[in-house]
Amino acid sequence: MADGITMNLILKLVLLLLFLLSRLALAQDPWTLDACVAYALEHNLQLKDFEYSTESNRESYRQSFRDLLPNINATTNYNIRFGRSVDPNDNSIITTDFFSNNYSIDATLDLFKGFQKINLIKASSLLYKATKEETLQQKYLLAFRVMQAFYDIRFYEGLVANSADQLAVSQANFDLVKKQIALGLKAGADLYEAESLLLTDKLNLTQSKNQLEAARLRLMQEMNLNERETITIQHGMIREPDMAMDVASQPDSIFGQARGFLPIIKARELQVQAAKKSVSAARGDLYPSLSIFGGYGTGYYETTQDTLGNTIPFSDQFRDNTFQFVGLNLSIPISNGWSGRSRVKQQKIEQLRAQNNLDLQEQVLYQTIQSLVQDYEALRLEYEQSAQTVKAQELAFTIAQKRYEKGLINALELITAKNLFANAQNQNLQVRLRWEINKSTLDFYRGLPVFSINPIATP
Repeated sequence: MADGITMNLILKLVLLLLFLLSRLALAQDPWTLDACVAYALEHNLQLKDFEYSTESNRESYRQSFRDLLPNINATTNYNIRFGRSVDPNDNSIITTDFFSNNYSIDATLDLFKGFQKINLIKASSLLYKATKEETLQQKYLLAFRVMQAFYDIRFYEGLVANSADQLAVSQANFDLVKKQIALGLKAGADLYEAESLLLTDKLNLTQSKNQLEAARLRLMQEMNLNERETITIQHGMIREPDMAMDVASQPDSIFGQARGFLPIIKARELQVQAAKKSVSAARGDLYPSLSIFGGYGTGYYETTQDTLGNTIPFSDQFRDNTFQFVGLNLSIPISNGWSGRSRVKQQKIEQLRAQNNLDLQEQVLYQTIQSLVQDYEALRLEYEQSAQTVKAQELAFTIAQKRYEKGLINALELITAKNLFANAQNQNLQVRLRWEINKSTLDFYRGLPVFSINPIATP
């Protein structure tokens, strides 16, 4: 018995250990940019709302086809009449209380209605396609937000690394000053200066780590990653800006490429086409409409009696009282308070608004590409200058460090040289990452595969 309890306890401990190890391995698994984007696309709640809108418009599109089918209705009623009433048998006036029971089924089919239903089918189809494009656009926007958060982490990781290097230098200087004081080469006041520099760099490192954690939190929020406390991204080489590539003369070309595939442009174009069909559908109210109808019915009446004065049974009346009807209905609109023409005018205004939205979206796209091209050229120049600045400041700091060790300069001059070198490193890293994002964005507008996002398939 004791052996069994011991074995169960060991088994539980082993399972618990395996679970913890698996969670630890999962937590330490670095995320690539593609993995972050894929997870965000699957779990982002705002994106799900757009997907629900797409599903709703798809159902509206399907229903527009069903509206071509005839309307079929079945009715039944049970009536009890009291006092003076009309006898259903001979239409005579009677005062006897009686009840009746009627059944009927009828159908109506529109033969012509100003092509309204055809135009509404086309409009709903275009709107459904537009919502699919809008959903795809939201996926791209989410992917860009994830990419921005991803590169923010890489920047702050570089900032932490630079801060750690600066702290290591300050720690070495502090240790050196302590030894020099012990040998009588420096005064005790020099130790306070070295310690102040050391504490400042410790604070800078702490602040950089806090900024890094904040960047990780932003990425996790964009991804809606809630089951982890932190995230570790995969490290990769940061691309050097391509000095040979010239995009300064390409904004028109890039705009033409982007306009041909960008989902938001397609969505606006489809909405313009849908608005035109809605105008045609609204005009249908101004035309006559023709429909065909028919039906079948029967009933039971308590007053229906045979020659002996007995009420005829329900089954016999249900068979004998049957009737059928069929007919055509023509409706000619003459005056309805001008509401039909008002709807046409309103739809024309919506068409103008849809066209304006398309023009506005194209304007925004062109201005965005213009800004990206200008930033691309500016970042290339900034990178060249920042790279030269890093080399110059590194040399200046190396010289200052040696002069400080020999007692030729004070701590304030060393701090200045060290801070200039650190700022140059951080600026160079920031420029390189900004160029990386800018390059990826331009590649996207040029139609290159930046993200692994598939269009929504039409069912």
